[in-house]
Amino acid sequence: MSSSASRPKGGRGGGGRGGGRGGGGGRGGGGPPQQQQQKKESILELAKLIDSTVRVKCLGGRELRGTLRGYDELVNLVLDDCEEFLRDPDDPNRVTDRTRKLGLVVTRGTQVSLVMPEDGTEEIANPFIGDAEE
Repeated sequence: MSSSASRPKGGRGGGGRGGGRGGGGGRGGGGPPQQQQQKKESILELAKLIDSTVRVKCLGGRELRGTLRGYDELVNLVLDDCEEFLRDPDDPNRVTDRTRKLGLVVTRGTQVSLVMPEDGTEEIANPFIGDAEE
């Protein structure tokens, strides 16, 4: 005749709430004091580029141009009025000047390899290719 009233409730380990080891989550605790996590500063200064036109190069070779509307610490980007630069069908590594409109785009930070302002940049001839075959 065992009475259920005399046994502790809560399964394995000590009574009702918290269950015995560790996980009460409240005061006291039996481990080293938890350090406050410091927010890591991003190496990119994207705040300067908000509301300006940027060019984004992604892994896999895709290139985008749009107005940077937002970002987060993982470098997820929100681009407005975005367009993608199309590749040359004969040479997939070469990006052409032809574009296609995408509109509002959210780009995952894991896919972003380069973010640069559009104004103030110009393409130059590669100085390492050309007259070397003499």
